[in-house]
Amino acid sequence: MSIVYSTRPRLLGGFGNEIGKGLADLVAGWRGLAVQMITFPLFYLLIVLFMGRGQLRAELLLPVGIGMVALTFIHEQVNRMFWSYQGDIQSGVLEQTYLTPLPSWVLILGRQIASIVAALPTALSVGATGYVAIVANGGSVHFDPRVVVPLAAIAVGTCGLALVLCGLTLVYKRIQIITQVSVAVYAIAGGTLVPLTDMPGWTAVVARLAVPIAPGIEAMRDILLDGDSLAGLSTGWGPGWLLLQPLLIAGAGVLVFSRLERIAKRRGTLGRY
Repeated sequence: MSIVYSTRPRLLGGFGNEIGKGLADLVAGWRGLAVQMITFPLFYLLIVLFMGRGQLRAELLLPVGIGMVALTFIHEQVNRMFWSYQGDIQSGVLEQTYLTPLPSWVLILGRQIASIVAALPTALSVGATGYVAIVANGGSVHFDPRVVVPLAAIAVGTCGLALVLCGLTLVYKRIQIITQVSVAVYAIAGGTLVPLTDMPGWTAVVARLAVPIAPGIEAMRDILLDGDSLAGLSTGWGPGWLLLQPLLIAGAGVLVFSRLERIAKRRGTLGRY
C-alpha cells in the first residue's frame, strides 16, 4: 500500500509535466496559432462559397461548418501529437523519457490531453465563424448540449488515430506525409463536406468503420439540423456505434502503439532519426 501511495505523486507529476510541456509549446507558438485561427475559418468560408457557386448559402453554412469543425480538430490534434514525438526524436531526447520509472502510458496520456487542448482554439474559431456567418445571413443556431456526446466520441477516436501514427514514427521515422494524406482522405471521404448518405454505399461503410470523425459528424448534423435525440439518430448506424467506434479505434491505437514501441525498444532505435 505504501508503494502505491509513493508512486501516485510520481505518476501525477509526469502526467502534469507532459501537459505543461504541450501547453508551453502552444503558448510559445502563439503566432502560428493566430495564423491558423484565421486561415482555417477562411478556408471554411471559401469552401462554402465554392459549393454555393459564389454565395454563402444558408443551407450550406451549418452542415459544412459542423464537418469543418471536426476536420480542423482532427488535423490539429493528430498533427500536434505526432510532431511532439517527431520533435523529441529529432532533438534526441525521446530516449530520456523512457529512462524514467514512469510507464509510457502516463506520458502518452499527458501528451494526448495537451494536444486536445491545443486543438480547441482553432476548431472553435471555425465554429465561431460559422455562427457569425449564419446570423449575418438571417439564420440562427441553437446550441444543443447533446452534441457533447458526438464531440467526445470524435476526441476519443482521434486519440486512437494519433497513437497509431505516433507508433509508426517510432519505427519508421520519416512518415510525415502520412498525417497530411490521412487528413485529406477524411476531408474527401469522411462525410466532412458531403454527407455520407450522398456517397456510394461502400464509401459510407468504410468511413463509418474507420474514420474517427464520421459517426460524430453524422450525429451532430442529426441533432442540430433535424432535432433528433441521441436515441433516435436518423442517419448512420445509431447511438451504439457512435459510442463503440471511437472506443474500438482507441483500443486499436493502444495495441498498435504498444507493439511498435516494443519493436523500437528491441531495435534500440527510439532516438534514431
